[in-house]
Amino acid sequence: IAHKSDPPMKARRLLLCLSILVLVPGRHAAAADAPKAPAPPPCSVAEHRQFDFWLGDWEVRDPAGKVVGHNQITTLHKGCVLFESWSGHGGVTGSSFNIYDAERKRWHQTWVDNSGGLLKLEGGFSDGRMVLVSAAPAAGTSPDAGMNRITWQALPDGRVRQLWETSTDRGVTWKTAFDGFYQKQK
Repeated sequence: IAHKSDPPMKARRLLLCLSILVLVPGRHAAAADAPKAPAPPPCSVAEHRQFDFWLGDWEVRDPAGKVVGHNQITTLHKGCVLFESWSGHGGVTGSSFNIYDAERKRWHQTWVDNSGGLLKLEGGFSDGRMVLVSAAPAAGTSPDAGMNRITWQALPDGRVRQLWETSTDRGVTWKTAFDGFYQKQK
């Protein structure tokens, strides 16, 4: 057994303590420098892809087959936003931003156009259809204040149907405002 005053034992203890102090931080630093698993892209869950059937460069026709405009739907912000750019043959142009709000589990669209129009819609995807609806008018609002409901559906032949309906009785009855069939441009 070594005595307290044994210099070789003190030196060994000191060396051991220093080794621990030097090695332990090195382990933590190496762990901090280790590569981390990459985070998934921000909008990669299935719900963010529900409206992708609308992506493309489209010629839009009415039910009689008459061309009524062109619409280009693209993605922005790493696929998180669908951006619409509409050009109607009657001179109306407009754009919309469409996004899935993961926190509220709802789709949202904001539409603006060259007439000063603003339309805000919310809804979701069900039974192969994207259905977005504007909020009901506030109580005491003019009876002419209406609601809008727009439904998009991918058709088996590759087209997309967009049915826009309006209601002036808080959604009890609906009238067709626009019925368009999207055919992809070649």
